[in-house]
Amino acid sequence: MYRFYIPTIFFFMCLNAGAQQLSLNENPYPPAAGVQEAIKKEMANIARYPGPDANALIAAIAQKEGVKEDQIITGEILAQLGVFLGLKGGEFIYSVPGYPVFTDAAASVGGKVIEVPLNDRKENDLQAISSKINEHTTAIFLVNPHNPSGTVSDKQTFHDFLHTAAKQAIILVDEAYLEYADDFAGRTAVNNIKEGDNIIVFRTFAKAYGMAGLSIGYCVAAPSIAKFLKDKGLGNVHDLNRLSIVAAKAALADKSYVPQLNKTITAERKKWNQLLDSLHLEHTSSQANFIYFNTGKPYGQVAAAFKAQGVQIARLFSPYNTWIRITIGLPSENKKAQEVLRKL
Repeated sequence: MYRFYIPTIFFFMCLNAGAQQLSLNENPYPPAAGVQEAIKKEMANIARYPGPDANALIAAIAQKEGVKEDQIITGEILAQLGVFLGLKGGEFIYSVPGYPVFTDAAASVGGKVIEVPLNDRKENDLQAISSKINEHTTAIFLVNPHNPSGTVSDKQTFHDFLHTAAKQAIILVDEAYLEYADDFAGRTAVNNIKEGDNIIVFRTFAKAYGMAGLSIGYCVAAPSIAKFLKDKGLGNVHDLNRLSIVAAKAALADKSYVPQLNKTITAERKKWNQLLDSLHLEHTSSQANFIYFNTGKPYGQVAAAFKAQGVQIARLFSPYNTWIRITIGLPSENKKAQEVLRKL
């Protein structure tokens, strides 16, 4: 397991002693030591606007992704992009239940949202999505691994779908949880971008890198799309802040943090799956830092039972009214949540 700062992790464990927050898919561990040091060091400079450090971050991201710097757009711009594209009208396809930030934004300014249910394995139903694409389709939004199910699509099937669909509409792929999956390099849709497909891939430092409180992310886009979005004012580095910039740079520089975290989360996820199997509870094959399973009981009843024991689980994802999503927390947090489930 990664050697986190002991005083810091002790603080986080004490903070959660009263109520365990297992609803937001946060990384329960503090960020890498280098991230913490970079933030402390940069505190003296926060009176100044971001400078060359922002460009250095873009260079580091581009190197990581294996693309050109002008293909990187910084910031958490998913909602902004939804508004911008929604103003153009058209149809926006996405899987339900899902993460609706982009489509909600598009709908708020006149875009028409086309909802496609997950398939029987709680995966993005790529075949059904394909059948919905027409001349009115503006964009297709996919989350892989999916939220709330944690499932990933078959690699080859996914890449083939993207290659075909990108000829008909802009494809947005949110890979917020891909660092937790079994083959990041093979699964990422950045591979399709490198092959010339019109795709935007969204990433965040809020999940696997342990920086949810700093709100920083970026996207990788096909060159023509990146230029178009930047010309419209998206991705301005001055929208970032100094602490986020140096923290993200330090996070990328630490090559061992995410792989070690992945091992830790995978081991805890395995324990969850073993328990669910022993209780004969249907669950997905999650490859994210959360599990999704069918309790067979109404969501409200289950959520109340967990809350009564000091455990906060995720909201209801209709129409799966007996399914719940629980974030994989610290081992002690997981153990407590598992004890609550056994009592249920």
